[in-house]
Amino acid sequence: MKVAVRTLCEFAARTGDLDIRYTPAPTAEQGIAGHRTLQQRRSGRYVSEYVLTGECMGIKLSGRADGYDPEAGRLEEIKTHRGDLARLRPAQRALHWAQLRAYGALLCRQLGRASVELALVYYDLGRDRETRLTETAGADDLWQALEDLCRRYRDWAEQEVAHRARRDACLAGLQFPFPAFRPHQRPLAETVYRNARSGGRLLLEAPTGLGKTLGTLFPALMALARGGQDRVFYLTCRNTARALVLDAVARLRRAQPASAAWSLRVLELVARDDACEHPDKACHGDACPLARGFFDRLPAARQAAVEAGVLSRDRLARIAAEHAVCPYFLAQEMARWCDLVVADVNRMFDQSALLHALVLQNQWQATVLVDEAHNLVDRARGMYSVRLSQQRLLRVRRTAPPPLRGPLARVARAWQALARSEPAQHPVFLEPGPPRALVAGLQLLVSALGDYLAEQPPDRPLQELLFDSVAFLKLAERFGDHSLCEYHRPGRGQATLTLHNLVPADFLRERFAAAHSVLLFSATLTPGVYHRDLLGLPADTAFTRLPSPFSADQLRLCFTPNISTRKPDRAQSLRPIADLIARQFRERPGHYLAFFSSFDYLTAVADTLAEHWPEVPQRRQTPGLTEAGRAAFLAPFREPGAGVAFAVLGGIFGEGIDLPGEQLIGAFVATLGLPPFDAWHEQLRQRLERRFGAGHDYAYRIPGLQKVAQAAGRVIRTPRDRGVIWLIDDRFTRPEVRSLLPQWWFSTPAPGA
Repeated sequence: MKVAVRTLCEFAARTGDLDIRYTPAPTAEQGIAGHRTLQQRRSGRYVSEYVLTGECMGIKLSGRADGYDPEAGRLEEIKTHRGDLARLRPAQRALHWAQLRAYGALLCRQLGRASVELALVYYDLGRDRETRLTETAGADDLWQALEDLCRRYRDWAEQEVAHRARRDACLAGLQFPFPAFRPHQRPLAETVYRNARSGGRLLLEAPTGLGKTLGTLFPALMALARGGQDRVFYLTCRNTARALVLDAVARLRRAQPASAAWSLRVLELVARDDACEHPDKACHGDACPLARGFFDRLPAARQAAVEAGVLSRDRLARIAAEHAVCPYFLAQEMARWCDLVVADVNRMFDQSALLHALVLQNQWQATVLVDEAHNLVDRARGMYSVRLSQQRLLRVRRTAPPPLRGPLARVARAWQALARSEPAQHPVFLEPGPPRALVAGLQLLVSALGDYLAEQPPDRPLQELLFDSVAFLKLAERFGDHSLCEYHRPGRGQATLTLHNLVPADFLRERFAAAHSVLLFSATLTPGVYHRDLLGLPADTAFTRLPSPFSADQLRLCFTPNISTRKPDRAQSLRPIADLIARQFRERPGHYLAFFSSFDYLTAVADTLAEHWPEVPQRRQTPGLTEAGRAAFLAPFREPGAGVAFAVLGGIFGEGIDLPGEQLIGAFVATLGLPPFDAWHEQLRQRLERRFGAGHDYAYRIPGLQKVAQAAGRVIRTPRDRGVIWLIDDRFTRPEVRSLLPQWWFSTPAPGA
């Protein structure tokens, strides 16, 4: 079995407490830059990223030491950090030494050396200071230590080899869980399979009704076995979608012959807030009982987890409770050992993405599936945007302990200087980017906060200030043409500074490059070039549109060439829209959804309808709906009756809900979904125009019409559904607008399609 040296050490050399202190750790990008800084300072014949391989006790090991100086006979391992090195826990330092000594053993065996000097170098990024710890070790002692690690890992490694063989045998003969595919579901599965086997990048528009969850998961699992791949990551943009994937896995398992041994490890990876048993406690052994002795109890919990097979959130929590370990960090560990990981998109794409880090560390051949991928542009923009609040700093400063008063005062002065230079209360965009004085002050504050919190009981306001400051600094260091710095000061002491990401491509490109194959699928991905450009997919990324299982004769599509929903025309549109809704309701009573661009517009039309047509039952979405409020809004759809439900386009009722049959027989969409023509979107349009030559389409038209297609797509959910869609705005009749809507709305598919 092949294993990375780092993986071996993290498995076999960790003991004692889980210790995640509230300290600012460098990002992966910062760590790489720090390594490069030191490597470039070395002289002579120093070799960076020195490749080491070897076999010990039947385990094939590989890794890259950070540097080797053949003249000095010195092997280096570099670890970047920020702040006081004394905060580094003994267990963490012991793990670093174990990794370096493992590299030393391989180097001595690879070069035939009798000994080697080992240098563990800690580099403080904030202070540009390196601390070097050295020892000279003999080849025999190093090899003995490596054998001890491999001995602890070998039984697990043999178990993993056996599991891989059973898994591949199981998946190679995987049976589809239904007697036949749905219409067009087989072409969907074949397309996914070919893409996974060939290591392709594919944007796949697969309309509603194809059975996309099974139609993508089933072929991806088959390709996992037949293509010699390591992992499948099924990523979603909504928490509720994870349950659909786990249900599909359960269906696949039940469909297999009784004689076929099921051997697939599945993990549902959830956010820390959803998994943590003690949210009021810090993540270290001095504070949390589940962190105390975590690594001593981890082996038994890990073994129980792999034997469980399918690790839903609840099942993993039960295993964690049985072994008195933290369920969140047990899940982090199991992400290393599960074949299928079902998670939110941020686990692959955000700044500290676990799955991306594991792919790089273990050199996995990973298949990445992204469901509802039309949401990924906005989700990724959010991952690489951050807001800094002056109010939070001022609240903390009032009761700050003495060690923090100086750094807090420096940041406060930087805020004041910014207010003097930008006195206007309306938002402004700062060029060339974040103010240098504020960034410098935040760097010192982060170091001081890290030092203080490492030794003190948990303090939520200080922790939140630390997290916000670290997040801001991480993005400030990579600020460029892909982002925008917005300053807003609505009142004294109320300023905010926001780093908006405009083009996530510059951050996501390396994420996609690390995967073996990538499939982004959704019912609304037209045009493919928009998603390719903004997400950073390679130029040869394919775009495929599958035919819909529905036909135009299921749908009555209606236009209103004499109604404009443009902002200046909205007052005049209220009565015509209300009359239209009432006329349609009288013609065919039933359940309808009516979508509008804002709550104000929604309220105005609903009030007009109530005034002139009080006999039409109605209900309205309100801002800030709770989960209970959402359920109450949806409940009447599932009961006999009739009414019009008013909702905001792009909100929680615009996608992700299924109301088949008589539950929903029509929709009114009184907007093109265009974002507001404000200063921010104009900046976005200008940047996208410079970068891609399609500023208006990329900033306004395409995102808006995707929302329209998603919302109206609630009407026809099965081949038996019949319904009506009213597209209320004269612009819907334009060819350039119609081209971005589902084409099956406009024509009946050819026979046999």
